[in-house]
Amino acid sequence: MAAQTYAIEFKGYWREPKKGGVPEQSGVYCVYTCVYNTQANTVSLQKLIYIGEAEDVHSRISNHDKQEDWESHLKSGEQFCYSFGPVPTASRERCEAALIFEHKPPVNTEYIDAFPFDQTTLNLSGEIGKLHTPFTVYRS
Repeated sequence: MAAQTYAIEFKGYWREPKKGGVPEQSGVYCVYTCVYNTQANTVSLQKLIYIGEAEDVHSRISNHDKQEDWESHLKSGEQFCYSFGPVPTASRERCEAALIFEHKPPVNTEYIDAFPFDQTTLNLSGEIGKLHTPFTVYRS
């Protein structure tokens, strides 16, 4: 494996009641806590709590086994909010690992302390909320 650079354009944000709009595509996703302003129809991201990857992000979020762990991070008046970045199947795990290693969301356990891939640079755009861009991580 060699050094790689990836560009990911994130789309979002889908609140918990509207998560059915998350695409049925291969990619990475972020789970945030947020506060929804009904009058302005906007969300205010509070905290990045989880990063994942899936062949079909829509299905994965709909039936996620970490839902209870996510709920422990909700404060009064908050709800979940999701963003999605399309990534081809062959690159998903590496991009997910880089995002987790860089951001260390509290519900993730894998890739928090170690990055098993060669040098990886991510250039993020779109709805990137609390994500850093650009960033590079190195095998550890």
